[in-house]
Amino acid sequence: MTPDQLVLTGEALVIESAGQRSAISFAVLRQQCRCTECRSASLLGKPHPLAAGVQVTGITPVGNYAVQLHFSDGHERGIYPWPYLLSLCEA
Repeated sequence: MTPDQLVLTGEALVIESAGQRSAISFAVLRQQCRCTECRSASLLGKPHPLAAGVQVTGITPVGNYAVQLHFSDGHERGIYPWPYLLSLCEA
């Protein structure tokens, strides 16, 4: 399900979907990146350290199924499909 709206606040991504609002902190979004680089590091027990005060600096749509988030630490490889993004709201 595609969210109705995404809003960047000072420290979170707010998702509006089906009349409900949920927020995910930028830190959680960065920690939960599923790109190959981040997943490999995590599987090897060497996750990348999270930069203090990491921010989402941009959002790029990926078709109708996901978004790519751009972070202030330069990371922008992760694709966040709508179901995965919504599951982070529920976690």
